[in-house]
Amino acid sequence: MSTYPMKIAAHRRFSFCLIHLTLSWMSSWLLLASPTACCFAQETSPAIAAIEQQRGRKTLLQCNEDERNTRIQRFRAYAETALDGWPVPGFSIGIVQDGKVLFAEGFGVRTPSNSEAVDGDTLFAIASNSKAFTAAALAILVDEKKLHWDDRVQEHLPSFRLFDPYVSSDMRVVDLLCHRSGLGTFSGDLLWYGTPYTPEEILARCRHLPQAGPFRSHYGYSNVMYLAAGLIVEKVGQKPWGEFIQERILEPLHMKRSVTSTTKLASMTNIASPHKNTEGGIEEIPWMNWDSMAAAGGIISSARDMSQWMILQLNEGEWKGKPIFSKESSDAMWQPRTIIPVSAASKKRIPQTHFRSYALGWGLADYRGKQLVSHGGGYDGMYSHQILIPEEKFGVIVLTNSMTSLPDSLAYRAVDMALGAPDRDWSEENLKRYSDSRKEFYDRIREVVTPKVPNTNPSHPLEAYSGVFRCPLLGDAKVTVESEHLVLQIQANPNMVADLEPIHYDTFRIKWRNKFAWYDDGAILFIPNATGELVELKLDVPNDDLWFHELQFRRVPE
Repeated sequence: MSTYPMKIAAHRRFSFCLIHLTLSWMSSWLLLASPTACCFAQETSPAIAAIEQQRGRKTLLQCNEDERNTRIQRFRAYAETALDGWPVPGFSIGIVQDGKVLFAEGFGVRTPSNSEAVDGDTLFAIASNSKAFTAAALAILVDEKKLHWDDRVQEHLPSFRLFDPYVSSDMRVVDLLCHRSGLGTFSGDLLWYGTPYTPEEILARCRHLPQAGPFRSHYGYSNVMYLAAGLIVEKVGQKPWGEFIQERILEPLHMKRSVTSTTKLASMTNIASPHKNTEGGIEEIPWMNWDSMAAAGGIISSARDMSQWMILQLNEGEWKGKPIFSKESSDAMWQPRTIIPVSAASKKRIPQTHFRSYALGWGLADYRGKQLVSHGGGYDGMYSHQILIPEEKFGVIVLTNSMTSLPDSLAYRAVDMALGAPDRDWSEENLKRYSDSRKEFYDRIREVVTPKVPNTNPSHPLEAYSGVFRCPLLGDAKVTVESEHLVLQIQANPNMVADLEPIHYDTFRIKWRNKFAWYDDGAILFIPNATGELVELKLDVPNDDLWFHELQFRRVPE
């Protein structure tokens, strides 16, 4: 559920929201970029190095082995303290520099129910960090001259359609990857979330999504556009997206524990369990199958495996002397494409960041005079964050089995360590912000489900509310009467079954029978026509990742 921006703010979805969206942001999420041409340099310039040393700010790359080990030990001690405050059972961290893995360790447990320890090989969903793999897959095909970044999407997917004929016909491959389609952030994510729809079916329904901003000048974090990118990988590469990623990226990098689907977990061990954050703490939830949106967020990996991926990225596509993708493609994937506004709150929180943008599967930003290449990933019950500093040949990834902003906190602490910046307690600061955001989330739910006019009754007999209501975007919803109360079934998602309790008049509380990571209770409003017949449904389910307001249900005549 980018998942880019931390927009995990309550966090997809950070995802995608990414991060976060997100998560988002996402969140959303600390997608971050340098405006300078020198940002891809592989060595710190002598002038800058001299200035930093004069200020007593030696970077990790400039440290000798003993100094580096001391900093790593201090970082390890800091990470251990995070287990005391955050509602996160466990997490894993990978740190690389100059082609070497400096750190690949775990903290805490895979789930409190069995107390099995997390280590550097424990598997977590990386969610929207998968987007960079999809961009790299396309880069490989570009290098092989099988497609071009500026190919029209309809050249490869003739049925591709969005809200506007011009946008549909002029959408390019590069547009799919940098969130400038004109769609809103996370728009259409209910199409893939828990539904049986294939990527082709999801894209066919995307023509019903509303335009949120101008094509190529509006930033809207879009998971569904990455589904289109995955289909292009499949068509041009002549094998399914998962097989292409496995054969052309994971296997060459010896990422032996990484997989592209939850269906492959049954034969594996050392797997973290996802956890839902609640008002009372956390609770374990099942793994959610994301196969239909795998190109946007389907990879499952470990800190040690992801360290190999970071080394490849910092080596600009070269792995142990062999190219996985070219330096030209590396440069293309790290070029700023879509501006991301820097909010006043973000400027106050991180005054060292002045610019943000989205590239191809990566977020870019400046921080303390360096370029950061980063992304977050929000999955049902898990969140991750990854940051590269190309100039310092440094990378860090944090994988967790809960949905909080702890990964951002630890990643930025590692960045400060790499840059020799003053110690900042990101964990304490973000824990306060996270706690406040959770309180605000549950307050939103209470506001929606609290009667505005107490002591009322439904304005119609219960049978009048029953029937089939159709949404062009998602499909049918069915309302029935069971044991003298109403039941809602969103038929595209078998898990979306809810008992409806009267709030006031024609508004009912949605009490889901199943648990969902991104949302809890909400409300449903039955809307009558001029003759009093209840002909329309509107759902209000507070959350930051799945847009129920996009669903327009109208009664299907009997």
